[in-house]
Amino acid sequence: MDATFEHQPVLLEPVIELISPKPGGVYCDATVGGGGHAERVLELSSPDGRLVGIDRDPEALEAAKKRLERFGDRVTILHGSFSELETLVAQAGVTQLDGLLVDLGVSSHQLDAARRGFSFMRQGPLDMRMDTTQEETAATLLSRVSEDDLADLIYRFGEERLSRRVARSIKAMEAEGRLSTTQDLAVAVRKVVGRAKAGGSDPVTRTFQAIRIAVNDELGELEKLLDLLPEPLAIGGRVVIISFHSLEDRMVKRRFRELAEPCTCPPGMPVCRCPEPRGELVSRRAVKVGVRERDANPRARSSRARALRRVR
Repeated sequence: MDATFEHQPVLLEPVIELISPKPGGVYCDATVGGGGHAERVLELSSPDGRLVGIDRDPEALEAAKKRLERFGDRVTILHGSFSELETLVAQAGVTQLDGLLVDLGVSSHQLDAARRGFSFMRQGPLDMRMDTTQEETAATLLSRVSEDDLADLIYRFGEERLSRRVARSIKAMEAEGRLSTTQDLAVAVRKVVGRAKAGGSDPVTRTFQAIRIAVNDELGELEKLLDLLPEPLAIGGRVVIISFHSLEDRMVKRRFRELAEPCTCPPGMPVCRCPEPRGELVSRRAVKVGVRERDANPRARSSRARALRRVR
């Protein structure tokens, strides 16, 4: 394990304002990471507020434990995925939450540690696992899927228009025995998509994002979490979800709108069959990163937060 777990919490103050911690409240940071958001929630919910911290990454949990140890038994740290939220918070002795925070981003530590295999900027193994205890890595996924299936997942999860050609290039290098590191994968992709244009993002990012999403079943995990809402929340409780790309954000936006859908019956209709809204949007639009934070932390530039309050 690296000596330090570096992760700068994105949208810290806007997110804290959205979740609105209160003294004595019960909160869950379901992607506790390095503990930055959790620390602020615990400070504002003192002296007796509680927090359950959950993360798939064992290294993140160790960092969170160290950062939050000063809060003593007000904190419970658990290994697991946010799709298991109900089971995990029950394990911590919690029935309902006053606030739930989910940050869907990859941490700076995961990106910067070459041995984790998340970034094409560093030579590392084809790993990309958020949970290092799971069996499937990027390497095993690439070896088991067909060229057509690989193209499909690159198109779906990376929104890469050249997915067929990219998949063919990857599979060709694999057949030649030349696909064992992150930079090998980047070479295979770059043969098709080329290099980044001045001031633009690197087009290789799309394929790396797609493979990472597939390895960690990120959208499947998010769908399971969204299906749980708003049940884990107490009445008045809030959920805040930070997303980093359009695939995630569309899912969150759609689910929040479903929960907050108002009655659509025309005035005077004798029998209303619309379900009562179970939530209300805390803000009508996603909260985005400001210029100052974007300049200080370029990785936060695409982040956006949406919040929902349970009303029934």
